[in-house]
Amino acid sequence: MRIDLFNSASSQIANEQSSQQIAANKAASSTSATGDEDRATLTSDKSSVSALVSTAMGSPEIRQSLVSSLRDSVNNGSYSLDPDKIAASMVDDHA
Repeated sequence: MRIDLFNSASSQIANEQSSQQIAANKAASSTSATGDEDRATLTSDKSSVSALVSTAMGSPEIRQSLVSSLRDSVNNGSYSLDPDKIAASMVDDHA
């Protein structure tokens, strides 16, 4: 996957996040804090979006040899999954 930096999508995402953050801050400041309500604030800044974009741009587009190898394994029936191993990995990541 490749992200086009010249596409306005990445800047649009940053602008939308900034707009959402401003709206959230306005809403939070306009409500009175009674101590009985829960509140969460999510923030994102342009530097974190820029860091994600640069990480994505540094990633290889497609590792064709890996894709071909997996395609061949699936097509000839030798690709198998171990559900127990997958489940254990999922639990280990969230523990």
